[in-house]
Amino acid sequence: MSTLKLGIPKGSLEESTIALFRRAGYEIRTSSRSYFPTIDDPEIECMLIRAQEMARYVSDGVLDAGLTGMDWIEEHAIGHPEQTPLVPVCDLIYSKQSFGKVKWVLAVPEDSPVKKAEDLQGKRIATELVRVTRDWFEKKGTTVDVEFSWGATEVKPPVLADAIVEATETGSTLRANRLRIVDTLMESNTRLVANPAVMADAWKREKIETLALLLKAAIAAQGRVGLMLNVKRSDLDAVIAQLPALQRPTISSLSDPDWVAVNTIVEEKTVRTLIPRLKAVGGQGIVEYPLNKIVL
Repeated sequence: MSTLKLGIPKGSLEESTIALFRRAGYEIRTSSRSYFPTIDDPEIECMLIRAQEMARYVSDGVLDAGLTGMDWIEEHAIGHPEQTPLVPVCDLIYSKQSFGKVKWVLAVPEDSPVKKAEDLQGKRIATELVRVTRDWFEKKGTTVDVEFSWGATEVKPPVLADAIVEATETGSTLRANRLRIVDTLMESNTRLVANPAVMADAWKREKIETLALLLKAAIAAQGRVGLMLNVKRSDLDAVIAQLPALQRPTISSLSDPDWVAVNTIVEEKTVRTLIPRLKAVGGQGIVEYPLNKIVL
């Protein structure tokens, strides 16, 4: 039987990735002693790999496909220009704290005189994203000493570095360490990528594209719920006017010709104010139900 070798990001993205797969219909189980989690699909073999290394192993063919950040894909590509670029299957907008993008920012101490990147000429920059950072400064014509940081990058300025390039979602950790953002190098989100040769295999390509479809559908459903209700035809326009629908609501006839059923999708955060309004304009039998996937 053919199998797809799939890389799951180990570390900060691990928990949110497994939760996303669960909503997409795949149950992944991990063990603290194993880097080979189980998945309830006999046609997929999973391996936990640090996001920083994922692009390398997919590019080398050790893995058929994997999930990693656009930041680490770019870091790998800059260091290996001779390799065929990975195939970007789909972007998956989620992160360790939220369903949003992260930013790699240039930050300095709050009391630093630095106002722009060019002010750091000849200075030391600490970061995990060394190649991208060096390339960014070179494009600005600014010479800096970029050194790799093994972690706790936020505590290095001003003693161990003049500035840092660090990933942030909210900026709260930077503010807690009295750092100020000077510029943004790039935005990043998780991306499903595949080895180019693998995508030439019809079976594996279909398997990867199916996986992408379900993962995107799970993300699309995040924060949304379905609403069903019955309403008299005479009140239908008033009910529809209250609905901030993803698309136009579905209207179905009932056995009583004077009544119809309305089915729609709304943002979950709007439901607590929406249901009373629907009730007030004639909605009856209102049912809220969860959504796992929305295929757009």
